Amino acid sequence: MAKHALRSSGGHMWRSLACAKSELRLELTLACGQSFRWRESGEGHWTGVLGGRVWTLTQTDDTLWYHVYKNREGQTCGPAGTSSPGVKTSETRTKGAVKEVDELVAVASVKDAEEEEEMLRDYFQLNVKLEELYADWRAADPHFKHIADIFTGVRMLRQDPTECLFSFICTSNNHISRIQGMVDRLCLALGAPLCQLDQTSYHDFPALAALADSSVEARLRDLGFGYRARFLQQSAKQILDTHGLQWLKGLRSVPYLQARDALRTLPGVGNKVADCVCLMSLDKAEAVPVDTHVWQIAKRDYKYATGNRQKSITDKLHRDIGDFFRKLWGPFAGWTQSVLFCADLKKFQKLKEMPRLVQPKKEEEDEEETRIACKKKKIKTEENGTVKRAKTKPAGHKKANLSVKNERVV
Repeated sequence: MAKHALRSSGGHMWRSLACAKSELRLELTLACGQSFRWRESGEGHWTGVLGGRVWTLTQTDDTLWYHVYKNREGQTCGPAGTSSPGVKTSETRTKGAVKEVDELVAVASVKDAEEEEEMLRDYFQLNVKLEELYADWRAADPHFKHIADIFTGVRMLRQDPTECLFSFICTSNNHISRIQGMVDRLCLALGAPLCQLDQTSYHDFPALAALADSSVEARLRDLGFGYRARFLQQSAKQILDTHGLQWLKGLRSVPYLQARDALRTLPGVGNKVADCVCLMSLDKAEAVPVDTHVWQIAKRDYKYATGNRQKSITDKLHRDIGDFFRKLWGPFAGWTQSVLFCADLKKFQKLKEMPRLVQPKKEEEDEEETRIACKKKKIKTEENGTVKRAKTKPAGHKKANLSVKNERVV
């Protein structure tokens, strides 16, 4: 059985592209509730489905590494590059035929590599310089400046609009881990199988036609989707009956408000879901999804007082909070919001404690620099033949000072 790839174990074909962690951190970007298809399959390795292919991603300080598993049309999914679909390895082939086939495989491999790199660049929107955006946000927002050094590299994904829309319809009154389970079951039930790794089956996201089938609602209710089952089936059917297959992608070329209002005509799609889809799949960087978490961030960290007496987020409050953040952060306000949302998630709270752990090391370096400076001063005094020496404090006094310093660090 094929296994999840690990860079340290070898046996798999890995490719790479230059990408600093300040531009992308996988453990934050893939686990902060944008996409629900990625899992940590090994330490620092993330496996998921993108563009009908199964990928494992990992990174070093300045490089993004990726491995793509190839579907062998009925054969067990294994490492990329081990064989080629449709190419027979019979020993009876002539040398000329073998050479011709090998050349075709090599050309296909190069084409695949170029296509896959482009897919990855598009998915992570690597054309956007995140460090420059962080610098702008730091200058505009003191609170963002406070958390920016801890939560670097939180980047907005550019997802397939169909996958993004129907995943976020599942988010109503839900939390990330439960949404992931729902999306997994949706794909296993209705999506095309891709491969199996370590007893985990990976399927593509269902096509609109599969979601729109009249039997889908009952099937999804049996799988625990509740009232969301109807929204999923009815939205898919409405898109196909009224708009057509290319409608969702076509919303990328219209203004933000027009795209948002169009999405809101679908069953189960309110302001928050529409803004998530606009931001995460339709190129609307100014869209700011507002839910109760973002509302709390606005009140707690920005002293946003409007709507304090309200118990729920109205259309007006949603618009006003979005406008407040767009005015503060500028045209990429949705990207900024994702950093703050990520920083507010319970799973990442330990990261906020890490800067305190490095403080003792900094003070040790300062002490070492002081000792070196004193030593140089003593050597210089002896070289000049100076009889007068600097006054020194008793050893006990010096030790006491160090003890006080160490207590303050603790």
